Amino acid sequence: MLVRLLYASRARQPASADLLEAIAATSIENNAALGITGVLCYGNGMFLQALEGDRAEVSRLYHRIVADPRHEDVVLLHFEEILQRDFAACAMGHVHMGRVNTATMLRYSPHAQFDPYRSGGRASLAMLEELMAGASIVARAERRS
Repeated sequence: MLVRLLYASRARQPASADLLEAIAATSIENNAALGITGVLCYGNGMFLQALEGDRAEVSRLYHRIVADPRHEDVVLLHFEEILQRDFAACAMGHVHMGRVNTATMLRYSPHAQFDPYRSGGRASLAMLEELMAGASIVARAERRS
């Protein structure tokens, strides 16, 4: 059974570009082996991540993330059974939210700044789907091999 999970968290330390690249590279390697796809967004010291895959695998990964000392204030925003993946092309795509158009942010958030805690699950998912459709999400599938 396929599921989709979205969560938000705050970074305990500011995340540098190198750290984000390392997280993406590790995620690609690990998630491909588990059959998990998704997207990781970072901005304003906050993460928003969508994970898709087998219920048990997604659940195990989410529990590892909750226990990860790099995160705090981990909040489950959305969880659902799905018929198909929205992020099948990404072992772990990523986007830096500081580069997203203000008008896009205002469509899904009460403010023009990235804050998944205020936007909620359904709005965050809709925003991720728009970012994917507009090629704002960087898919790193080529690194899986």
